[in-house]
Amino acid sequence: MESKSYFESNGVARSPTLQTVMMVEKFIEEHSGEYKKTDLFNNLPKKVMWQTFQVIMEYLEKNYRIIIEKDGVVTYIWNPKFYEKIKNRPDIKI
Repeated sequence: MESKSYFESNGVARSPTLQTVMMVEKFIEEHSGEYKKTDLFNNLPKKVMWQTFQVIMEYLEKNYRIIIEKDGVVTYIWNPKFYEKIKNRPDIKI
């Protein structure tokens, strides 16, 4: 059985705006592999609530944009150039 998401299990969690999600994702992409989750949160260019940050991180991880390594470091893994290269291959179903 799949566990509930942070958003589903925390009544205080807020839905982030698209602008906030994009800001966090861009910051992670620019600083991939540099920060652990809490340090990343503390160094964002604009402040967001921790609960909102948690929802964004969960979203990015579930959509294969980031991974959180065993040591806690956040790494950006999305590769749009690779996606464009393979999306029309007949053996790939997207």
